Formats: sequence, structure tokens, C-alpha cells
Amino acid sequence: MITLDRLTKSFGGSAQSAVDGLSLTVNTGEICVLIGPSGCGKTTTMRMINRMVEPDSGRIEVGGRDVTKIDAVELRRSIGYVIQQVGLFPHMTLAENVATVPRMLGWDSARIARRVDELLALVHMDPSIYRNRFPRELSGGQKQRVGVARALAADPPVMLMDEPFGAIDPITRARLQDEFLRILRELGKTIVFVTHDIDEAIRMGSRIAILRSGKLVQYDTPERILSRPADAFVEAFVGGDRSLKRLALLTAGPYVESGTAAAGAPRLPVTTPLRDALSAMLDAGADEAAIVGPEGQPLGRVTLQGIQQAAAAARA
Repeated sequence: MITLDRLTKSFGGSAQSAVDGLSLTVNTGEICVLIGPSGCGKTTTMRMINRMVEPDSGRIEVGGRDVTKIDAVELRRSIGYVIQQVGLFPHMTLAENVATVPRMLGWDSARIARRVDELLALVHMDPSIYRNRFPRELSGGQKQRVGVARALAADPPVMLMDEPFGAIDPITRARLQDEFLRILRELGKTIVFVTHDIDEAIRMGSRIAILRSGKLVQYDTPERILSRPADAFVEAFVGGDRSLKRLALLTAGPYVESGTAAAGAPRLPVTTPLRDALSAMLDAGADEAAIVGPEGQPLGRVTLQGIQQAAAAARA
């Protein structure tokens, strides 16, 4: 659990605080997304959690411990940190990069080697192929995977992620979002995630904190933020297509109808969000999609009419 209590931070004698009396709690296993306009204090808030920025006032607890009473280096070793520009060490192999924190913690070489291989496999990078490669040999998406593996290396209970997918092309970005959601939820990590993209916030967050001028405007689930924005600012920030965004929170499973989809219809996993199913259908020029289970077994179909009905219910 992470608790922020009345945090305040100003820079350079500015009359306006970068963070102004911010209080919120991130429960164990939640993904809290911080979002808001540029300069709203989201990155400053995140960087105060691992004391890369020191607060002027207020209290920060991680796992029930006041971070100001913990040695800053020890604290940072216990918190995974992933940034947009991954920052892999260019002259180290991928294995050496992933092993950075375990080496600092004094793990023995056999334990480090096992952990490196386990994590590379977890992020879908075959250790036998990638272990001894260098960062220059990787694509942007692959570097981001290694960055996440490095952040997970010492099995930290808390992870901070600062726009980790911001520099990646949209197709790779969506795939990585899904992949890392699966990994992070399986591992039960508590995560603070900064983004400027409301679609990414809705996709990734258990709860979303919308900030404005250093203050917390609304802190709630994606569903409630879309259905019950706290004020006109939140309503404008999330955009006028809130019904379509809410389709991103609904998976195909509950909307599967019996029958076999026509030839040419897209074939989609049962976990596909309805918004993605709609996009696939439009791309294919089809008014239905075939839905399959985890082993590829046919389950039925989702129709354009069914998605339209779901969207109408979301507006109600």
C-alpha cells in the first residue's frame, strides 16, 4: 500500500506549487494512474515516492513505512522504476542490465542467472537468444521489455512507471500494454503509473487520479470517471466520446451470441475489449466477429448490433 498525505512541493520560489496538498491511497495490487495536463504535478508526485524529489511537506508511506525515515538508496532498490527512455546500460549485455539491482543486493551468481532467465522469459524474450545481446541490437519495444524485466529483478512490491510506452509506435504500444497488464496483475504489484494519454489510463488503471495545477480533482475507477466525472474539467479532459471509451472496459465475453460468424469476419479472443472488437470489425468491413476461447475453441460471435446496444447502455 502507498499512502500520500497532504504532499506539497514547490520549485524555484514559484508562487504556485507543483504539488499542492495531495492526498491519496493506492491499495496493494492496484495500478494507480496519475494523469492531467502538462505541469499538473503527476511526475513530481511519482518521483517523491522514491525520493528522487523530496517533498516540502506531507507524509509518504510505502508498505506502512515512512519513506523519509529510510535510506534513499535502500528505498530505491526496493522500488522498481521504469521510464520512457529506458536507460539500459549500452556496454552491458541484457543479462547484466537485468541483474543490476540483484548484484547490488549481493545475490550469488547462480541465483542471479536464474532470475535473469526467468524474467526475460516472462517478458517474452527467449533467454537463450537475448541473454548475451546488447541494447543496440534491440527495437524500442524490446528495450522497454528489458526495462520492465530490470525493474522486476529484485521482486519489488512497488513499481513506478513514468510514461513507459510513450516512445513506442501505437501497434506495439497496445500489445505491450496488454502484455504488461497480464504480467503485473499476475505478480500482484502495487503500481503508480504516469501517462498523458487518457485512453492508456483507462486501459491500464485500477484507479485514475486526475490532477490539475498540483491538486487532485478526482480519484476513482475508470468506470466511475467515465460515467460520473467530478466536474466540467474532468468531463472535458476525458473527452466527448465517453461511451466509446467505456467500451474499452467491457470485454467480448458477456456479449457473445450463439452462431458461427460469416467468412471474412475477424477472429478475436474472448478477452478482447468491445472497442477493439468494433475497430477490428470496421477494418474488416464486417458486422460481426468470431470469438474464440483461450485454446482457440469457437465460442460464438459478437455482432455490431450487440456492441451498439452495449454502447447505448453505457450512455444510460
